[in-house]
Amino acid sequence: MALATKSCLVSPLLAEKRPTVAASSSINSVTASSAHNRLSLCTKLRLTDHLRYSEVFGIKVRSLKKNGWRSCRNSQGSGWCMKLVASAVKDARQYEVANLDDILAERDACGVGYIASLKNEASHKIVKDALTSLGCMEHRGGCGADNDSGDGAGVMTSIPWGLFKKWCKEQGLPEIDESHSAVGQVFLPRDESLAAAAKAVVEDVFKKEGVEVLAWRPVPVTESVVGHFAKITMPRIEQVFVKVAAEDAMDDIERELYISRKLIEKAASTEPWGEDFYFCSLSSRTIVYKGMLRSEVVGQFYDDLRNEDYVTPFAIYHRRFSTNTTPKWPLAQPMRFLGHNGEINTLQGNLNWMRSREATMESPIWRGRDNELRPFGNIKASDSANLDMIAELLMRSGYSPEETMMMMVPEAYKKHPTLMVKYPEVVDFYEYYKGQMEAWDGPALLLFSNGRTVGACLDRNGLRPARYWRTKDDLIYVASEVGVLDIEPSNVTMKGRLGPGMMICVNLETGEVYENTEVKKRVANAKPYGEWLKAGSQKLEPVEFKDMVMYSADNLLKHQQAFGYSIEDVQMIIESMASTGKEPTFCMGDDTPLAVLSEKAHLLYDYFKQRFAQVTNPAIDSLREGLVMSLEMNLGKRANLLNAGSENAAQVTLSDPILSEGELASLEASELLKPTILPTFFEIDDGIEGSLQRGLDKLCEAADEAVRSGSQLLILSDRTTNMEATKPAIPVLLAVGAVHHHLISNGLRMSASIVVDTAQCFSTHHFACLIGYGASAICPYLALETCRQWRMSPKTVAFIKNGKLPSITVEQTQKNFKKAVKAGLLKILSKMGISLLTSYHGAQIFEIYGLGQDVVDTAFRGSTSRIGGLTMDELARETVSFWSKGFTEEAAKKLENFGFIQLRPGGEYHGNNPEMSKLLHKAVREKNQSAYAVYQEHLANRPVNVLRDLLEFTSDRQPIPIDQVEDASGIMERFVTGGMSLGAISRETHEVIAIAMNRIGGKSNSGEGGEDPIRWKHLDDVNDGLSETLPHLKGLENGDIASSAIKQIASGRFGVTPSFLVNSEQLEIKIAQGAKPGEGGQLPGKKVSPYIATLRNSKAGVPLISPPPHHDIYSIEDLAQLIFDLHQIAPHAKVSVKLVAEAGIGTVASGVAKANADVIQVSGFDGGTGASPISSIKHAGGPWELGLAETHQTLLANSLRERVALRVDGGFKSGVDVIMAAAMGADEYGFGSLAMIATGCVMARICHTNNCPVGVASQREEMRAKFPGVPADLVNYFLYVAEEVRGILAQLGYEKLDDIIGKADILKRRDVQLAKTKSLDLSFLVANTGMPTWTSTQIRKQEVHSNGPVLDDTILADLDVIEAIENEKTIEKTIKIYNVDRAVGGRVSGRIAKKYGDTGFAGEIKLTFEGSAGQSFGCFLTPGMHLRLVGEANDYVGKGMAGGKIVILPVEGSGFNAEDATIVGNTCLYGATGGQLFANGKAGERFAVRNSLAEAVIEGTGDHACEYMTGGCIVAIGKVGRNVAAGMTGGLGYFLDEDDTFPSKVNKEIVKIQRVTAPAGQQQLQRLLQSHLDETGSKKAKEILSNWEKFLPLFWQLVPPSEEETPEANADVEDRKVENLVAQPA
Repeated sequence: MALATKSCLVSPLLAEKRPTVAASSSINSVTASSAHNRLSLCTKLRLTDHLRYSEVFGIKVRSLKKNGWRSCRNSQGSGWCMKLVASAVKDARQYEVANLDDILAERDACGVGYIASLKNEASHKIVKDALTSLGCMEHRGGCGADNDSGDGAGVMTSIPWGLFKKWCKEQGLPEIDESHSAVGQVFLPRDESLAAAAKAVVEDVFKKEGVEVLAWRPVPVTESVVGHFAKITMPRIEQVFVKVAAEDAMDDIERELYISRKLIEKAASTEPWGEDFYFCSLSSRTIVYKGMLRSEVVGQFYDDLRNEDYVTPFAIYHRRFSTNTTPKWPLAQPMRFLGHNGEINTLQGNLNWMRSREATMESPIWRGRDNELRPFGNIKASDSANLDMIAELLMRSGYSPEETMMMMVPEAYKKHPTLMVKYPEVVDFYEYYKGQMEAWDGPALLLFSNGRTVGACLDRNGLRPARYWRTKDDLIYVASEVGVLDIEPSNVTMKGRLGPGMMICVNLETGEVYENTEVKKRVANAKPYGEWLKAGSQKLEPVEFKDMVMYSADNLLKHQQAFGYSIEDVQMIIESMASTGKEPTFCMGDDTPLAVLSEKAHLLYDYFKQRFAQVTNPAIDSLREGLVMSLEMNLGKRANLLNAGSENAAQVTLSDPILSEGELASLEASELLKPTILPTFFEIDDGIEGSLQRGLDKLCEAADEAVRSGSQLLILSDRTTNMEATKPAIPVLLAVGAVHHHLISNGLRMSASIVVDTAQCFSTHHFACLIGYGASAICPYLALETCRQWRMSPKTVAFIKNGKLPSITVEQTQKNFKKAVKAGLLKILSKMGISLLTSYHGAQIFEIYGLGQDVVDTAFRGSTSRIGGLTMDELARETVSFWSKGFTEEAAKKLENFGFIQLRPGGEYHGNNPEMSKLLHKAVREKNQSAYAVYQEHLANRPVNVLRDLLEFTSDRQPIPIDQVEDASGIMERFVTGGMSLGAISRETHEVIAIAMNRIGGKSNSGEGGEDPIRWKHLDDVNDGLSETLPHLKGLENGDIASSAIKQIASGRFGVTPSFLVNSEQLEIKIAQGAKPGEGGQLPGKKVSPYIATLRNSKAGVPLISPPPHHDIYSIEDLAQLIFDLHQIAPHAKVSVKLVAEAGIGTVASGVAKANADVIQVSGFDGGTGASPISSIKHAGGPWELGLAETHQTLLANSLRERVALRVDGGFKSGVDVIMAAAMGADEYGFGSLAMIATGCVMARICHTNNCPVGVASQREEMRAKFPGVPADLVNYFLYVAEEVRGILAQLGYEKLDDIIGKADILKRRDVQLAKTKSLDLSFLVANTGMPTWTSTQIRKQEVHSNGPVLDDTILADLDVIEAIENEKTIEKTIKIYNVDRAVGGRVSGRIAKKYGDTGFAGEIKLTFEGSAGQSFGCFLTPGMHLRLVGEANDYVGKGMAGGKIVILPVEGSGFNAEDATIVGNTCLYGATGGQLFANGKAGERFAVRNSLAEAVIEGTGDHACEYMTGGCIVAIGKVGRNVAAGMTGGLGYFLDEDDTFPSKVNKEIVKIQRVTAPAGQQQLQRLLQSHLDETGSKKAKEILSNWEKFLPLFWQLVPPSEEETPEANADVEDRKVENLVAQPA
């Protein structure tokens, strides 16, 4: 039985409206009953009874307290699971830090909105409209495993005093005095006695505060509507009415209530019922009703909300989608001040910095009670809750709500020409607070209210949708979507959207609406920020790099040896960056051991892996959207945040954190900063034991003393003129982290900045680590010296002289190095979705693999180190092993080659090595079982290479005969190959792998880049192994098919067409790639052959880059939408989501399961790649063993495991790997590099150069001709692996894989000694947390998850439509549409594409829709489909459309100007490969991103229009946002510029802008405008065409290089064509 979508219901608005649907339509099936079936409450979709009952009645068995990774983490002696102890270096007082494990446990996204009366008129209609709107956002929320418990929903309103006064009268209580009274909405323990105890504490605190408790009121609720899981944790809900007689001013009353609540929370925290107690709100102005509810039942649950006496002038509503299904009522939203849709990516750093401020933040407004406000924030609460807490703190301390939001979530003001020129005071505000408070960075739509002001603001990159509209009756609405309310179009006077960094506010008391710049001007003009900056702020002036070497060659070598440099580091990283200004690129992933497993010494940095965004928040595109990013840093004291003034501005600003020696000298001479240089060495005269810890203690004491003496800058330096063998340098990362946390613990961190002067920093990863753990700037003196000496070496001089290297100065080499580091830092920030280095600073966005708790607690507190590892003394030994090399005779000769990047004799072990490849080739090509046995033996005897090498099998069963074990064919069905794109590898390799996998019943993966339709048919023309259909292949058989069963949808959407999608068995959404998570794919131009370009709808020879994020996946609900879209067009195909292992992947996977995915793939960091920066290959992603175990255990604990099959890949080589993965919970097993090796790859590791010697990874025809592979080779390999699996199962006593999947107790720790430590803890991997209620086969074989009833099914049920599709006829229909009708047209298009392909349909299906379309309207449209929408649409219109036409226009008689209103949402035409779109209104952000061939006319767009476009034509006849045409490599754009501002908005990195002078271009523009007028009746188009001579000169044409020789862009081309025609002989 298929599992249904997580959307549990539809809006109440629709059940009423549906009976009137399609009154004019001839679609017989569009009736009231069918509409009701699609939309009414009876469509609540559940799991099958088998799963549901096992969850409901077996919940205690699955209890998190008894099973799962959480309990493991809290158990004694469980290694990685241990809580991080809050102890700093010796003698530092204990303090709490934000713990990454806590942060990762709960993440969410949502749908939000507000309604406000500009007349400040309270009405019950606003409550009803808010609840209706909330119901229409159900699809943006999530449900628990019972598909009935909502992830959370609620409303915030003003206090309905009339309702409460009526209740008081009924109870015989005195009438409430509104002017001095307040209401608290309280969650209490369910137990009556505990609730009484909690109420007693509340009353006691209020009494001490002089606040009178007037009454307690049980909030009337209807429990029957609450889902099962939510009901288990449902609190007792009561209201407490209080009177604050001592204060008269409302703000003072609010402050008293705030202090009282803080005191109550502190008192409750020590009580046994403390975790079950929570104030939803306590205010004299606002109240919050919320819970673990679905949208629709909020009003049903809270009886008050249905009471006509409940009136309010405003309401904020919120529907939550949590990625963790554990019910938590307090985490539902709105919070007390905010409704937050988004994720704060820098939360750990934000909380630690706020904790640091506790020593300095105070205000006279608190009358000496500042201490009672502490702690700031709650490390156990969610990001939304903490954002709310800090915002509330600032607001109660005197800041306005608007000012608070501008401080915490600043816009990208630096590269904003309008802001810089017109509103310099706003820039001054942001500049001032940049030095006072780090931004809370991440995608966010924030709705806020203090009861007097209601507002909304959007993050700096516009990563959440926000639409607003105003009506004639003076109501204003803001929502994540349009169409949530049925409002008469003639009543609407204004429609718009919030763009990046924008804000809209309503003053309820005055009825004024302030849009963006008006709000910010008022805030910025309140204080003289510009004067303060002028008086106190200083900028560090640039100082040129040195032009002479500082060390002798011998001394340089000695330093390099002592500080851990290898020849690879110098040649492949430093020298490469110095010569090119770019990070070096490599390929094939990382197959070396983790640093803790290695027998080689590693720098401390190598134990850290960069974290990255996946699903719950997007990566940012630092390459194309860098305008929102900044590397600026401020140095100096950060004074009292609550006391704004000129003294706070006394700081030094750096443009970036990489310092030249001259700039460091300038800082050392700063009178403002009073710097102190702290040497970072430790002494080993008395032995290594304890020496490193003593050195750190000494360093921290010196730092402490310096800051207390007034120093505002600590320079940690390992520079010395006299290196001593017994005084090694402390690893600088350890020194920085230790000092950073020590100063936090002593309340001194805000008083000083840390700068590092170090030899041990040369990679972008090194810089990121130092900044992430507290350094503000780094002078990498040895790396700079290495650059200088390289340039001045005779070899380099000769290369320059011979023209082998470009001429470059000594200074330029260092500038290049710095340029590469800066670009690398931006990339590292962006992969986590962080825009500002100030927010990344101290945020600890890393995981640790291989360091023990004493090291973590000293310097990296709060970071996750799940497997334990090196103690402080063991780390000291590794440090000394490097240092001692600087004092040996060998040091004077040459640097060692550690072989960490490239395989070298005597270097680091590589899993994919020539010996292994030869053994495998022999086995598969000769079909030689004994050769495979030698291959197995080679693997068994290899050094420890991966975590699973530390495990072995154990069983309490007796072995069984192998003939009792399931057949190899059943096992091979579970095998898949990696997503290797056609382009990265050759056509021959790609097709051979697909044919082999189809032969064995497994699945190959297309990778990104599309697929040739010729591969979708079975071969029937094979003769002697050859086929005319695929003439380039050998070893074929009749019946073979080269279609990839899994077809990948990557962020570039290359090759994704309707026919591609419908010809799949499974569709994979690639969220991340193991070798470079958080980054997009890249295909060098030399690999984009004409064939590859055709498949990808791009230009031959032009490099292709996929964006780091999917531009339609900025959140978990966005992923749910894409899954919905794919299920819509291909309902037969399962949808898989590819994730990469990192801490917290279990929480993400829970969200993915709830988003209706069928399969989740977990990839390890050791996955291969065609091309990636070395730092990404080496320093991002985690081992799949940890990722898989966490995913399986978390899904199991949350009763979601049965929903999804689990697939894993990364370095698989044998049947042993398969059994290991099965025991940890995997159902299917992916082979990437090994599949390539089996088909002929020799691991030359030059994939990125297009020079593969055996044609596996080359597009060069002469190389491809050398390809040796045949399908039988790969078939043989998988047969051997399957037989190996059978043998192991027989030895363990199990008959089939089903019996051991998730059975981790068949694994135990292997008795093997590691070179570095005895402290590694793998208990997490062997923790047996139970088995799913279904077998793995049942999970894998279940039907495709359903979207439930959808409008397209109703359309396809109409006999006219069926006949039109079957017989290619023309029909016209008219249908009503609502915002819950999503991906409309997709399923109809899928039916057409399956029968006719992308271009073969000759009929016409013309559908007119009336209303507000849901997301993805017209997605994957095929030729012959014409959709006309009279109304408006949400995000993703025309996503992936391949043909047809979409026309969108407002309802006739609307009360607003169409050309001024927003009519479609964000990311329209994403990945379109054909068709036309005409919209009579404006679009949001990223219009036509990655458009390949579609044509469109729009009347205005937001930022980033035409981004990554590779073809097609876009016309914009209204205002557009910034960063137009970033990454645009093909197609043309025409933009009307009536105010001469357009050129400043264009990203000119690739395109050029010119006037429309070519006749063909003018004709193209005129044709599209005429079509726009004909289709939409656009007034603007009519005006332009009627005054063509006036308007034509006002158009700009965007022309990328690939279009420069087209007649539309170049009049000379047309002339040359005419000349050529004339010259032809008769």
